[in-house]
Amino acid sequence: MASKTASRKKKQPVRRSKEKGTAGAEVKKFDVHFFHAWCKQCGLCMAFCPRKIIQADQNGLPVITDADRCTGCRFCEAHCPDFAISVDDRVPRRRKTDE
Repeated sequence: MASKTASRKKKQPVRRSKEKGTAGAEVKKFDVHFFHAWCKQCGLCMAFCPRKIIQADQNGLPVITDADRCTGCRFCEAHCPDFAISVDDRVPRRRKTDE
């Protein structure tokens, strides 16, 4: 008789993106936007980011160091007391003039 753990299927991690990941699944990309006029520089976004991609610039304002590493967990957005952060799905550029 087979054990219960052997009969369970192992769940595969969910990948989010347009690029192919290591498992061959597409990995979704995200853009993080800061509303610096609303930001009080509390540092919660930097503390809660699991990938540590949010760092402070020379004025203490948060900036993204490597947007491609963002997993889209939205911890920064959820913990910001000033609602100064927005995390959105990355939309591919359609024209050369798009930024």
